Amino acid sequence: MRRRRDFPRPGVYPPRVLTYRKAMSEQGADTDSAFHYTAVLKPHRSLPPRGFAVLMLGMAGVSFVVSLALVLRGAWPVTPFFGLDVALVYLAFRLNYRQARQREELRLGDDSLTVDRISIQGERRRWQFQPFWLRIRFEEQDEHTNRLVLSSHGRSLVVGSFLGPEERRGVARGLTDALGRWRRRFSPQPDSPNTSFMP
Repeated sequence: MRRRRDFPRPGVYPPRVLTYRKAMSEQGADTDSAFHYTAVLKPHRSLPPRGFAVLMLGMAGVSFVVSLALVLRGAWPVTPFFGLDVALVYLAFRLNYRQARQREELRLGDDSLTVDRISIQGERRRWQFQPFWLRIRFEEQDEHTNRLVLSSHGRSLVVGSFLGPEERRGVARGLTDALGRWRRRFSPQPDSPNTSFMP
C-alpha cells in the first residue's frame, strides 16, 4: 500500500555538516536518521590557523632581520614601515577569518526544507520550504559563474553565495537528488515540480 501524508500549507514559511573540500562538512541523506539531507555551508579558507601562525612568525622574523640590518647601516627611519607591513597583513587575515564565521545550514525533513543562515555576528535567520512545491534553480552563466536559488510560490532564496562554483554545483546536485528521493517516497502523485538543475 502506498504511504500517504497530509502536507502542511504549501509555500515558504517566513523567518540547521557536507564536505566539499573545506567549505562544507558531512553531507548525505543518511547523516541524521531524522533528516533526508543535511549540509552546513561555510566559506572556504585555504590557509588553516596553524599555517597563518607560521606565516606571521616567518614574516615577523624576516622583517626583524631586515630592520636590524638597516639600523646597523644607519637607515633606522625606514624600519617602522617593516612593522607596519606585518601589522597590515595580520589585520587583513584576521578580517578574512572573521568572514568565515558565517554559514548556512540546510536540513530536509519529512515536512519541510529548513535553511538557517548565521551571520558573522552570530545572528540567525530561518526560512522553511514545503518540499513538494520547492523548486531548485541552478543558474549557470559560464564555467566560473553560477547561482543556486530555492524558490516556491513567488519567493526565492539564494543559497551558498560565498561558495566557489564547483562547491555550489555539488550542493545543487546533492540537494536535487535528496529532494527527488523525498518526492518518490512521500508524493501521492507520479508527477511533481521539477528542478532546473542540469548536472
